[in-house]
Amino acid sequence: MTVHIGAKPGDIAETVLMPGDPLRAKWAAETFLDDPRCVNDVRGMLGFTGTWKGNPVTIHGSGMGMPSLSIYANELIRDYGARTLIRIGSAGGMQPHVKIRDVVLAMTSTTLSTPSSGFFKELNYAPCADFGLLMAAHKAAEKTGAGIHVGGIYSSDVFYDERPDLTEQMTRHGVLCVEMEAAELYTVAARHGARALAVLTISDHLQTGEALPSEDRQSSFADMVEIALEAAFA
Repeated sequence: MTVHIGAKPGDIAETVLMPGDPLRAKWAAETFLDDPRCVNDVRGMLGFTGTWKGNPVTIHGSGMGMPSLSIYANELIRDYGARTLIRIGSAGGMQPHVKIRDVVLAMTSTTLSTPSSGFFKELNYAPCADFGLLMAAHKAAEKTGAGIHVGGIYSSDVFYDERPDLTEQMTRHGVLCVEMEAAELYTVAARHGARALAVLTISDHLQTGEALPSEDRQSSFADMVEIALEAAFA
């Protein structure tokens, strides 16, 4: 048990999927895992452990934003022995060829600041995904029939951004989409020698203003869970 996770020793699997929303964690566990059981509900941040094709898996919410994810990623790795952490969530498209419902596999993540920035002082650390997970996820994603993109993303440290100049420059430099967690996940995993990846579905688009209807988000989320599970155990 930690300050933020009430799971007992042995309750958390080495493979952890991390959606931001704890209710999505509950839905994913009940939909994809055999014999899921709730192992954490501290502060309403739900975590479930079960098996997928005989492999132990935990699906645990991270909350929104890098500070929240950093707490859970650190404790899952440091205190519970998690070795593979895969973020599954939504993102906003930033390139014209990245369409609504497309899947983005985040190879790298640009950011202004993360909770780990203090570790590096003046150094601009480059957070990146585990290459083995990235390759396996790409192979799994190809089976879904969705549009697939692999490349750099932007992990924002604010939700209500008033920096159109940043968006312009990131678009110019090929950044595929924006979300709020991956850069810190990659950094924490690297610090502790764990594997990490972010599998993202484009739910809205910064250039076109399009947005995925709420009723369609569940099915798109299901694709991400399948890709993440296939990649974790490839």
